[in-house]
Amino acid sequence: MEYLEFILYGIIQGLTEFIPVSSTAHLKIISNLLGINDPGPSTSAIIQFGSVLAMIWYFRNDFFKLRSKYSKKFFDDFLHERLFISILIGTIPIVFLGSCIKIFVPYFSENFLLSHLSIALVSILMAFFMFIADGSKKGSINLRNHRYTDSFLIGFSQAFAIFPGFSRSGVTISTALLSGWERSDAAKFSFLLGIPAISIASFVEFINSFNEFYSLSFLPLIIGLISTFLSSLLAIDFLLKYFCANGLKLFIIYRIVFAILILLNL
Repeated sequence: MEYLEFILYGIIQGLTEFIPVSSTAHLKIISNLLGINDPGPSTSAIIQFGSVLAMIWYFRNDFFKLRSKYSKKFFDDFLHERLFISILIGTIPIVFLGSCIKIFVPYFSENFLLSHLSIALVSILMAFFMFIADGSKKGSINLRNHRYTDSFLIGFSQAFAIFPGFSRSGVTISTALLSGWERSDAAKFSFLLGIPAISIASFVEFINSFNEFYSLSFLPLIIGLISTFLSSLLAIDFLLKYFCANGLKLFIIYRIVFAILILLNL
């Protein structure tokens, strides 16, 4: 039973981390509906690393297709350096907000914002935000011509993902679309921006709950990590292909249905 629970945790984490529906909300709500234990911060922190590894593995051979056989080396170097700085700038807001919450709101995990009612309301709010973003006109901003202010704005929106229900990928992709980004590059920048954000969040949660780590079963945890990695690969591939061709409509409908199911079970 413990192995099945960790496999389930991994599948939920992997699929919902990148599909714009909020992984934290799904781990909390689905665990409750199925009558199994909430994975807790220590387990969540460890299996989240599976999502980070999946991103690195998925893009290992072609770094977002930034290289062109017609590009000169100095331009490629400049582009990669610019993208690195953009990621750094975009990561600052979530690190700042996360630090403030850890320092000034030590009991944040027990806050109303993590209740089922709050998650349902935020899910509806995000569905509306994504609907507006999905209907925005096609943009021309991409990984090559974006400005650092674009990076900061998307990074600022990413900070809201600290609150369950927002969805890191959902809020960053939607903000990028509203800012005038091309669909494919909006998704790619969201993934790339997620590597430091998810890694830092996982590391902080792991340190804070380090004492709980010894009570976890090692083999089920490894199984959970593997299931996270595999399901994350599927989610990344699906979102890049589906979103670029169809937009956010499917995820908007899902969010509304998810919120209604939560409200009906309060």
